[in-house]
Amino acid sequence: MAKKSSIEKNNRRKRMTKQFAARRAKLKAIAYDKALPMEERFAATLKLAELPRNSSAVRIHNRCELTGRPHAYYRKHRLSRIALRDMGNKGLIPGLVKSSW
Repeated sequence: MAKKSSIEKNNRRKRMTKQFAARRAKLKAIAYDKALPMEERFAATLKLAELPRNSSAVRIHNRCELTGRPHAYYRKHRLSRIALRDMGNKGLIPGLVKSSW
C-alpha cells in the first residue's frame, strides 16, 4: 500500500486539473495561435505560468485503484501488476485467464 499522503496529493492534482482545465485550454489556444500578435501570445504565456503547477494534467501520476502503487500500472484495468494477479487468481476480472502448465 502506498503512503496516504502520496495518494491524496495525486487526488488533489486530479481535482485541480478539472478545476483549471477551461482556463488552461483558453490560454493555450491564445498562446499557440500564430495569427495573433506576439504581445498577446506572450501575455497568455505569462498568465499560463501563473497558474498552479499542479493544475497541469502532465503532473498526474497513474496509480493502482486498490493499493495506490505507482509502478507496473496496467491502464486497461487501472491496477498494478500485483493487484491484477491477485484479482485474476480469484476470478474477479472477467476475461482474464491465468495460464498454468
